[in-house]
Amino acid sequence: MAELLSTTMASPIGKLYLLTRGETVLGLNLSGFQDLLASLTPKELEEKIGKSTKITGITDALEDYFDGDLKAINSIKVKQPGGDFSQAAWSSMRKIKAGAMESYADLAYRAGSPAAVRAAGSACAKNKIAVIIPCHRIIKSGGAIGAYGWGVNKKIWLLQHEGALD
Repeated sequence: MAELLSTTMASPIGKLYLLTRGETVLGLNLSGFQDLLASLTPKELEEKIGKSTKITGITDALEDYFDGDLKAINSIKVKQPGGDFSQAAWSSMRKIKAGAMESYADLAYRAGSPAAVRAAGSACAKNKIAVIIPCHRIIKSGGAIGAYGWGVNKKIWLLQHEGALD
């Protein structure tokens, strides 16, 4: 089994904290490593977590994304704990193209439970892999931007960067 690795990287929306195992991202946020550790299993928490200045393939893809190659993050592998609906919602979010926005209702439909609009919102809130699982592309049904765990200003920046907003 590959070692857990952590790194930080600068981005236009702030410092990104990243936790990986091999080529798979287990967590990416803007709030720090404590939040990343909170999503690990007790067994994973017992493992040594190595530090790296760069995680080949993953940090490169993120840098490319922020430099304008919006598809660069699409091939990054991800894994996070969550129930069946959350997993379906996160998978559905990754299918929303950069530059597009969908409502929580659209996400619930895509995830296979059209009536589960609140659960779709909850999946966005529980998402531990910011940017790569693009919960920032989910907005309210009336077109309002809605919440974002790392600040609405960062959500707006990401949507503008992707061309979804002027």
